[in-house]
Amino acid sequence: MQVARRLRFRNKIALAPMVRVGTLPMRLLALDYGADIVYCEELIDIKMVQCRRVENELLRTVDFVAPDERVMFRTCRREQDSVVFQMGTADPERALAVARLVENDVAAIDVNMGCPKEYSTKGGMGAALLSDPDKIEAVSTFGSHRGRASPEHLQMEETVQLAKRIEKTGVAAIGVHGRTKEERPQHPVHCDVIKAVVEAVSIPVLANGGSLDLVKSHSDIESFRSATGTSSVMLARAAMWNPSIFRPQGMLSLEQVMDAYIRHAVRYENHASNTKYCLCQMLRERMESPLGKLLHAAQTNAEICEAFGLGDFYRDTQEWLKVQQETLHANAGSPRSLDQPTLDGDVVTMPVKFIRREYPPQITPKMCLLEWSRREKLEQPSYETVRRPLDRAFQSTVTVAGKKYRSSMWWKSKKYAEQSAAIVCLRTLGLPEGRSGEEGVQIVGKRKREERLDDRAEGDGKIAEGRRDLSKTTVKGAQPKHHLDKSALR
Repeated sequence: MQVARRLRFRNKIALAPMVRVGTLPMRLLALDYGADIVYCEELIDIKMVQCRRVENELLRTVDFVAPDERVMFRTCRREQDSVVFQMGTADPERALAVARLVENDVAAIDVNMGCPKEYSTKGGMGAALLSDPDKIEAVSTFGSHRGRASPEHLQMEETVQLAKRIEKTGVAAIGVHGRTKEERPQHPVHCDVIKAVVEAVSIPVLANGGSLDLVKSHSDIESFRSATGTSSVMLARAAMWNPSIFRPQGMLSLEQVMDAYIRHAVRYENHASNTKYCLCQMLRERMESPLGKLLHAAQTNAEICEAFGLGDFYRDTQEWLKVQQETLHANAGSPRSLDQPTLDGDVVTMPVKFIRREYPPQITPKMCLLEWSRREKLEQPSYETVRRPLDRAFQSTVTVAGKKYRSSMWWKSKKYAEQSAAIVCLRTLGLPEGRSGEEGVQIVGKRKREERLDDRAEGDGKIAEGRRDLSKTTVKGAQPKHHLDKSALR
């Protein structure tokens, strides 16, 4: 569903949403070649609602970062008036929360109601929404936001009626993929169904699904538009294979396109696995070529650049980024570290997380905080944990000596939320938190267990020594019971 603050959907050519393909480098490349609108890949609401918005001064991007520090969505000023954020959702409240999170950084917001894949439908999202018109209406009408749906598995009349109902919610546009839920790319696109929707509604309709049948070059885009009667067209696989299909002047060679794509990927620090995936989609049947084999073996962006003869570009870009980073630090003087505590009301907060593998099996931050409190003759730390309804994540606040401490991050586990709160307290007080190899960790319970084990080992040693002495006595002393004296038989 769309928030059309800047964007208009009539007479446009768009890069369609594609999983793993619609990341920032591909979107920028599509804009370079002439696309009017670019959709990001589908991003699930329950993951996005946990993200925090970060302005990345080094890359000059806006990043939406998950609790595990993964960048879920990255955008930049260049695409701000053209990018559509596509959301996977079946929950109106979460949809609203995500829309509010990203609305100032995108041109429109889109709800996926057409994906037939299991990873989308099993959560009631994608094409599964089409079986629940009431939920479609609820998702499409939150706040001032607009919607998009892709009716794919209904009969023509049902599709038309659903499109009319969606239009009444106030959406800015409807995108229609001209295949049913059961059909796949090898099946022909149903231009007649798309055309029926166009004739039934007054808002713009974007036609999708013509990449294999009808659109193989830029000149074919107008033919697809005419066949469906739509004002706008989306391109998915045709653009994935060669994004220069958006060029009115004609398509470029694959070598030129891949070179340009890699430069965007390196400039914006795209994850190497995603860079590699998109390049593989472009090479397709040429993956067995020498270049394809080099790409297959590459594991990093640096190795990908070497395979494509862009090693110098990669090194120059890394050097430029390094200089930019140093300049930012110099201009900031002594910048405040993100790990420094801040006050949120009467609660000390820090964006810290508990990573279990960084601690020995018997030691946790909560144990360290408890032992320190006992040594200082303080009351036992108390934890108050809340659960966020939107994504069922937890956040905990610990009270020690009348002061409260909390991690600003949310967790799927209540235990991890409490451990994170304990870390904030320990770091604020300058105390060891129990990490492997950290000095000054004193766990009384563990020390007592070790002393008991030492005592037991010492006792076992004495018993063993006594047994050895007894054995020696048996050999040197009297004969064992039932021993037969052979001399008596003589």
